[in-house]
Formats: sequence, structure tokens, C-alpha cells
Amino acid sequence: MSRTYLITGAASGIGKATAAGLEEQGHTVIGADLKDADIVADLATPDGRAHLVRQADELSGGRLDAVIAGAGLAGFDPRAVSVNYFGAVATLEGLRPLLSASTAPRAVVIASVASVHPHDTAIADAALAGDEEAALTAAQAAVDRGEGYAIYGSTKAAIARWIRRTAVTADWAGAGIPLNAVAPGTVVTPMTEPMLASPDLRKIVDATVPMPLHGHARPAQITPLLTWLTSPENELVTGQVVFIDGGADAVLRGDGTW
Repeated sequence: MSRTYLITGAASGIGKATAAGLEEQGHTVIGADLKDADIVADLATPDGRAHLVRQADELSGGRLDAVIAGAGLAGFDPRAVSVNYFGAVATLEGLRPLLSASTAPRAVVIASVASVHPHDTAIADAALAGDEEAALTAAQAAVDRGEGYAIYGSTKAAIARWIRRTAVTADWAGAGIPLNAVAPGTVVTPMTEPMLASPDLRKIVDATVPMPLHGHARPAQITPLLTWLTSPENELVTGQVVFIDGGADAVLRGDGTW
């Protein structure tokens, strides 16, 4: 049965690969990104988030079967807070009414294995409190003290925690909408290629995200998990952060949390 998907970050990387895979299966995909997409919107801004929701309503005819919130920003840029956390939350919350019109609604956000790295609690706590200004201030403070590297992992830790909190609520589980996150390791995308092209930065990446099973991933290797989590077959998996990281989480955390 053909389904209608909306994917943010659809113009490149995991989003582009997943859109292509779903379209090959006969599904309809509405892509959103900063350019080269059905919906051109900047999810770092409130106006961009509102535009996404309006356009999604119009283009979908008022119903979405699945949403994949994949838009993301890396680097030492405080704007990552606005895209990776607030943009993702606004996407999922804003499109939830369209999901409610489906007979088998599903939603997934793309997190990261970086969510298990040590992170800046001021950024994550402000994000989870819904205070974007405070989260941006904390991110800039991290940059100012030479710890801008913590921004990305902090946003991913926050969105993973939001998923855990939110998935079991009446608005999601109570409405029959599974809500999950996937946490890739290092995926070769336009976002990561500059880092991987530098021998010194590549060593740092591989030290912080060790992937003993097959090494760096290709975007298309993440697609099958996203496809299943957003399919009608997924009836019980919700509130989970599913690591698809070549073993990185197991290396980094071991078995001490069980």
C-alpha cells in the first residue's frame, strides 16, 4: 500500500537516500530542505517551521502517514541548537495533526551516537525546557570557552531524551503513533565529508565514534531501519533510540548500563 511521507533534510545524505528508497517502493515523498526540495524552509527559524507545517498540509491534502525528521547541522555552530532540537520538535509536533489523519501513522527523528558523548547540560536542559534563547546562549558560551564541539552531541542528547519523554504520552502512544529515534554512527554525507577528508580530523572522528562493524556507513545503509520504523509493520516499537552505528555505542558504553 502506498503511503505519504514527509522527510526533512531530504536534499542530501540520509534524507535523500531514504526518499529515493521509499519512492522506489511506490510511496509518495514530500521533501523539505533549505533548497532543492518540495518545501524550502529554514528550520532554524520560527517562520521556517511554520512554513513547513502550512506547506505540508497543502501538499499532503491534510494527511501524512509518516514523518522522518532528518534535518541537521553539525560543526561548532550554535544554530545547531535551533535546527537539531527545536526544528525537529517543531516538525514532529506541528505535523502530528496530519499524522492523526492516517490509519497507521509513524514518526522518527534522526539522532546520533553522539548523544551518548559527554555533553553540555546547560544546552540540553534549556532545550528540554523549551527555552530556545537560553539554549542558544549556552551554546555560544560553549564556543566562547573553546568547547563548541559539545554543541552537536548536546542537541542530539536532548532530542533523544525528548523522544523518550514524549513517545509514551496521550498525544503520541495514546493516539496510536509510534515515535522513535535512530542513532547512526559516522555516515559519509556532505556534512561529514570535510572532516573525513582531513587525516587529523578523521582520527578524532574514529576515536570518538569507533565502528568495529564495517566502519563508516553509507546513507543508504540507514534507510532500511527508517523504512521499517515508519511502516505499518511497526506496531509496538516506540520511545526507542535505536543505534545503527557499527557497534560504536557498545564500545563507548559497554555493558555497564544494563
